[in-house]
This record gives sequence, C-alpha cells and structure tokens, in this order.
Amino acid sequence: MAIEKWQSFGNIRDFDDLFNRFIGTRPTRNTEPEARSIPLDVVQDGDSLVVTASVPGTTKDGIEVSVYDNVLTIKAESVSTTKSDDSTDKSNGYLLRERRTGSYYRALRLPETVDYENAESTFKDGVLTIRLPKLESKKARKLEFSAV
Repeated sequence: MAIEKWQSFGNIRDFDDLFNRFIGTRPTRNTEPEARSIPLDVVQDGDSLVVTASVPGTTKDGIEVSVYDNVLTIKAESVSTTKSDDSTDKSNGYLLRERRTGSYYRALRLPETVDYENAESTFKDGVLTIRLPKLESKKARKLEFSAV
C-alpha cells in the first residue's frame, strides 16, 4: 500500500482546476506557464488615443508592437525568462515567488479613425505608452448653418 500525502480540500482543488481549464480563466498549477495578458489603459486625450501598457521586467528590445487591420498587438518577453526561472526547483534559493515572468501578449481592436502612420511610443520604467492621433479627415468638424 502506497502512502500518500493527505491534502485537505484536495478533491475540491482538482475540480477547481478542471473547471478553470475548461473555461480558460487561468493556467492550472501543474502546467507550463502560458503567455499572460498585458494590462492596458486606453484614454482619449483631445484628438488622440493614448494606450498605456504595463510590461514589467522587459526591455525596449523585448517588446514588439504592430498594427494590422485596425488591431494593435503588443508582445513582450521578460528579460529574466529562462527554463530554470520557470521551474519550481528549490535549489535556486526561492522560498516564495510571486513576480510574473515569461511572455506577455495583448491585442486590441482600435477605431478606424486612428492614424497609425503618425503613432508615437515611449517606454520607461516598465510602462509602454502609445499615442495614436486621429485622422484629419475623420475628426469632428463644426458645421455652419443658416436659419430660414
């Protein structure tokens, strides 16, 4: 007879993992890390949209930003991502590990009024800021009218 470690609420955790795997809300405890979603803020600032993305642990070279068919895509890779970092091996000295590492990804559909050719982006302290101006032809105009 094999001796197994007793885990309180073990069956409930197994059901929780199965449920989360089915609806895709989070990776399970026993799988490889997956690409994580990048948290974004999108603000309309005058005649521009400003997208602010948190990409912790990355460098400028580790971020890829592209626009195709009105979809802004941001991909990032953490600089400390190695196979040994992702393991749960205690030999590397970790007692507690909560900081995220790995791949980050986010796609965002933007309105057709955005001028992608004149977009400006900056990266500082793990925060990527993308300023997307509106197309001149799509900006709201004040119409003159006459009363009859």
